[in-house]
Amino acid sequence: MSSVYNQQVGVNRTERGLVVAGTRITLYQFMDYLDEGNSPESFRHYFPQITDEQFDAAISYIRANYTQVQAEYEVIVKEDDEIRRYWEEQNRDCLAQIGKLPPPGREVAWAKLQVHKAKLEPQL
Repeated sequence: MSSVYNQQVGVNRTERGLVVAGTRITLYQFMDYLDEGNSPESFRHYFPQITDEQFDAAISYIRANYTQVQAEYEVIVKEDDEIRRYWEEQNRDCLAQIGKLPPPGREVAWAKLQVHKAKLEPQL
């Protein structure tokens, strides 16, 4: 088991939401796995940085307060989705332009590829 800096056991509320005490791991990360129908034992290995006691305390807290944790989790997921969509929209044009650029250091090969593609287009 990996060692942790602060081996507190339990769940704390921080500005980031509910976290495993002594870590930056949120209970919402656990909810991702639980909502996929996984048992806690099946995703334990995704959190090697916490002790078994910390993991068990987090799962126990979720089970005892499932309705509250689920409601908070749904808000977090919605906010994350809104932020993702916002930045996808903001970056759409920029990413399209980047996609047209040749890979760095491969300009000659890129140019040859474009010539070859142009020759094949009339055949399609």
